[in-house]
Amino acid sequence: MVKKFFPEIHRLVSASSPHPENTQYKVSIGVEDWGGGYVSVIKVQMVYDGSVSGRKSPSYPLGTDDHRRVLEAVNELLEEKSITSL
Repeated sequence: MVKKFFPEIHRLVSASSPHPENTQYKVSIGVEDWGGGYVSVIKVQMVYDGSVSGRKSPSYPLGTDDHRRVLEAVNELLEEKSITSL
C-alpha cells in the first residue's frame, strides 16, 4: 500500500467499550496526497493493539465521551501547531 498520509504530530485517545481492549483513536495533523497535491489535514484513525487500521473508519459509541475526547485532542494539536482555523 502506498503511503498517502504523513502525520506531523499526533495524540492517542483510548477508545471506550464496546470497542475491543487496547483500541485507540490516533488523532493527527499532517499532509495527505490528494492526487499529486499535498493538503494539510486532520485525520482520525483507529488503532488496534498498536497497529493503525488503514481501512476502518473511526466510530464513536453513543453513551460514551469518545467523540468529546477526540475533539479535545484535535483542539490540543491545533493549538500546538498554532492553527486557529483551517
